Amino acid sequence: MLETIWFLLWGLIWGIYFMLDGFDFGLGILLPFVARSDKEKRVIYNAMGPFWDGNEVWLITAGGVTFAAFPTTYAVMFSTLYTPLLMILFALIIRAASFEFRNKIASQSWKSFWDASLFIGSFTPALLFGVAFANIFQGIPFDKNYVFQGNLFTLLNPYGLLGGVLFVALFLVHGSIWLAIKSDGNLHIKAKAAASSIWMFLLVIAVVFLGYSWFATPLYKNYLSNPILFILPLITVLALLATRLFIFQNAFWKAWIASSLTILTAVLFGVVGLFPNMYPSSIDSTLSLTAFNSSSSPLTLKIMLGVVLIMVPIVIVYQTWAYHLFSGKIDEAMLSSKESY
Repeated sequence: MLETIWFLLWGLIWGIYFMLDGFDFGLGILLPFVARSDKEKRVIYNAMGPFWDGNEVWLITAGGVTFAAFPTTYAVMFSTLYTPLLMILFALIIRAASFEFRNKIASQSWKSFWDASLFIGSFTPALLFGVAFANIFQGIPFDKNYVFQGNLFTLLNPYGLLGGVLFVALFLVHGSIWLAIKSDGNLHIKAKAAASSIWMFLLVIAVVFLGYSWFATPLYKNYLSNPILFILPLITVLALLATRLFIFQNAFWKAWIASSLTILTAVLFGVVGLFPNMYPSSIDSTLSLTAFNSSSSPLTLKIMLGVVLIMVPIVIVYQTWAYHLFSGKIDEAMLSSKESY
């Protein structure tokens, strides 16, 4: 029972991370395409400035949960996916540095370098997280010694790349909506146009990914044996359609909430389809790591559950307050502030 609870928490925390940091990734990827003037670029930086580091807390939490609750899965995952995870780490470091260093020197070339760094530091994790999770869904080629039988290009297979494109599209729509919330004038118009056009692309990719998953993964096995679970992909589809409706109605907060629900339930769709597997082997299914054969002791899981039940609500309350505090649009007063980016 504890293993099942922690498995669901593990998937939920990853979903929350992608839901929150997803719009940061989307904004960073959008930067060179929708922002022309320095002011527009600064609006994008400040649209995520008060939130991005708090959103990263959920990534640390997801990694911490994997390490503490499922140590064997953590060890094998970080061994077999060492290269892409290291690339993600370096990209996140570059992204963080871009916030701090961009305005240190009044040089266009200096600012352009950090703008490019923000793009790379946003696009790389978005793509590789999708590639990693898609490969987990279809199985990772590791042997009985937990040695990865492949390289980075093994992971860049058609299904893995499709998962990466899906994540990028999800985050682009999410970020475009957030930019529409936080901006006005010409940038607001461009943000809405980007959200609308990318949504159509996202819809196509999502349909193709769901169809491809039927042939490339065993995800639907749990759903076919327990049809009630189909409520998850149904919610995902309805949330995706609601996102487009709210964009059309200029109800961007509602669109962002619907987009958040789309991301969250899309991640949970894959996680629930995996259960009880956490890290399946494509070489031999008997080698797969599950919520039961890779978990910590019951005592550890009990102690951690108590800590999570106390600390996570505190984090949620704090972040809710932060989002409320900085919910307004980016205006001239904010851009002229010493605390702005």
